[in-house]
Amino acid sequence: MRIVIAALAVLALASPAAAQNAGQVGRAVSGSSCPGCNLFQADFNGLERSGLDFSRARLRQADLSLTILNGARFSNADLRDIEAYGGVFASASFAGADLTNASLVGTHLRGANFAGATLTGANLSGADLGGARGLTQTQLDRACGDATTALPAGLHIPPC
Repeated sequence: MRIVIAALAVLALASPAAAQNAGQVGRAVSGSSCPGCNLFQADFNGLERSGLDFSRARLRQADLSLTILNGARFSNADLRDIEAYGGVFASASFAGADLTNASLVGTHLRGANFAGATLTGANLSGADLGGARGLTQTQLDRACGDATTALPAGLHIPPC
């Protein structure tokens, strides 16, 4: 009996992460809000909508490149390893979101809320964070950028 329990425990640990929910992904990429959804590795490339709600959603490894999602809510969302090259997220909320290792190269984040967000390993090269709210030096010290990264006054970012 112990061997069976041990084998089941090993299988549970070796199982892949929960895959995306195809129905939820379809709804979200068509432009609907999807709070709490499993959008793992979803392709949102080029989506243009305002005010969508992705709070608490799992968007890990999603492609948000060239999206325009002004005013979107990503509060407490899993945005680890996303690709958001050239995206526009003006006044979006990333409060409490996990943006670990996110690629935010060339993104427009003017006026976005980053209160409590994790930016460890995030690449903000060329990003416009002018007027960003809740952004701290401690968060930026864990991220990287370049000379073209626009930040609120008094903040700086280490080079990538």
